[in-house]
Amino acid sequence: MKKVYGSAAEALDGVLFDGMTIAAGGFGLCGIPELLLEAIKQAGTKDLTFASNNAGVDDFGIGILLQTKQVKKMMSSYVGENAEFMRQYLSGELELEFNPQGTLAERMRAGGCGIPGFYTKTGVGTQIAEGKEVKEFDGEEYILERGIFADLSIVKAWKADETGNLVFRKTARNFNPPAAMCGKVCVVEVEEIVPTGSLDPDHIHLPGVYVHRLIQGEHEKRIEKVTTRPREEA
Repeated sequence: MKKVYGSAAEALDGVLFDGMTIAAGGFGLCGIPELLLEAIKQAGTKDLTFASNNAGVDDFGIGILLQTKQVKKMMSSYVGENAEFMRQYLSGELELEFNPQGTLAERMRAGGCGIPGFYTKTGVGTQIAEGKEVKEFDGEEYILERGIFADLSIVKAWKADETGNLVFRKTARNFNPPAAMCGKVCVVEVEEIVPTGSLDPDHIHLPGVYVHRLIQGEHEKRIEKVTTRPREEA
């Protein structure tokens, strides 16, 4: 099965459609599948639902699709750094389903494992629990959360082999693996593709069985917040 494609547009050919649900990796500005998001923007696919920890910033990450009004709904745990995200939500233009961060990650992981739902104490007694089934275990209340089953997963990894085995770096490992697992089709962008067999099996973070399509590209590495101090004289 051919997994390596020449560009983001080629890798997404035939898998995009209006109204679809997309699980996207990324944490803050780290590990964002920026090339695939730009290709979705250029394709003009609309009425999208995104499951993602956050939406990047106004001009980077999912933020570029908010600017073009291609996103109908966000399933997220953090809004703070995207002014357009906040504006659209507060004006009623954008649907928003808030999730505790760990719950969102587990919903993705559950979907990837074929688990339709799970119980958690997180959110009991808060707005998060409204409209959800509550069940008691050993005298404690838990709420039912549903697994996320996306039409497409888009993911950013550091390195891959030609069969799709992935290695992530540092914080980019946070949401990318569960996002990769929960999509019917998973498309990954990486900084480097190496020959099959050259990755140490103990260093592989996500096996290639989850990956359907793969591209290599150049990536912008933004720093979310730079804090400096004057150099001390020797």
